[in-house]
Amino acid sequence: MIQLSDRINSMEESATIAMSRKSRELKASGKDIISLSLGEPDFFTPQFIKDAALEAMNKNFTMYTPVAGYDDLRESIAFKFKRDNGLEYSKDQIVVSTGAKQSIANVVLSIINPGDEVIIPAPYWVSYLEIVKIAEGNSVVIPATIDSDFKITAAQLKKAITPKTRMMIFSTPCNPTGSVYSKQELFELAQVLKEHPQLVVISDEIYEHINFSGHHESLAQFPEVYNQVVTVNGLSKAWAMTGWRLGYIGASKEIASACDKMQGQFTSATCSITQRAAIAAMHADPAVLNDMITAFHQRRDLVLEKLNEMEGVQVNIPEGAFYVFPDISYFFGKSYNGKVIKDSNDLCLYLLDEALVALVLGDAFGDPNCIRISYAAAEETLLEVMRRIKVALAKLS
Repeated sequence: MIQLSDRINSMEESATIAMSRKSRELKASGKDIISLSLGEPDFFTPQFIKDAALEAMNKNFTMYTPVAGYDDLRESIAFKFKRDNGLEYSKDQIVVSTGAKQSIANVVLSIINPGDEVIIPAPYWVSYLEIVKIAEGNSVVIPATIDSDFKITAAQLKKAITPKTRMMIFSTPCNPTGSVYSKQELFELAQVLKEHPQLVVISDEIYEHINFSGHHESLAQFPEVYNQVVTVNGLSKAWAMTGWRLGYIGASKEIASACDKMQGQFTSATCSITQRAAIAAMHADPAVLNDMITAFHQRRDLVLEKLNEMEGVQVNIPEGAFYVFPDISYFFGKSYNGKVIKDSNDLCLYLLDEALVALVLGDAFGDPNCIRISYAAAEETLLEVMRRIKVALAKLS
């Protein structure tokens, strides 16, 4: 019998991918399942980006590229960082990867040794803990609740840092909560971080353009922590390019060089055609995204309105991304037809069976009192989902 590694046996499957797979299986069996489990825009890649990819193919950009990406792509990313974020990165501070997930994994594997501690505010994106686990680090979770808009404070961060702390990973706008850190809140975190120059921060900003609070703020804007911060971004969310697989980092030259080395032994560079298309995205005026952002804003408001009509569902007002993360602990201990709801996992399974709606349990994101709902779907679909959820929840007593 083949023995799998302890590494793979200890790893949790991505809850979002697992729920998506289960909903596809149920749909294939004939059930009318509506899935709001994946974080994928329901828009198509803009035509000018697809045109750039076609031009690249016609010009035979089909060979291996430098591991960190084409020079002119990295220069374009540096341009984007300066224009949109006020961040100064040279091309040798930028590494392009096969999605932002690989970008994060590169950094963690380049920094973390066995036993090192990594601070992760909760709720968090599902893969953060598992990537740290692969590196044999120890995740130190700082809980944030709906009462604090799911954001940690500088005081909480300061308390969590120990001599073993080497890293912090967080996202803004946040997946799964949609919470957005303000400039002042980031400044306060920076004042703590600057006292610990050995601490590297991964600032996951993949949702930066899907932001309803005004201008996006980056942690690396503060000079006192600039060299400690790795700014992660990519094309999947704002540019609706999930299948193209391109993420990137801006970091100190030392960290960028380490990630280049790490990536060179795993995947080498990402797709050459995707890279050429990415240049067009980097130089595009972000204003071309306004219609999509407006649509997401309207959907958010629709979903919040409907959730607020449901007894026992508590929601905050997420200022970015395309998720709501309602607290549904009111329903714990309630039942219907012999099914007792003990936790968010039970509630998600109940809604899958009773309402034919696929959502993701909050446990996967570090908050067992919540569930994640993606509103990256048409308004008619969202209205039907909200109707189904309301009917199903009303049956619990």
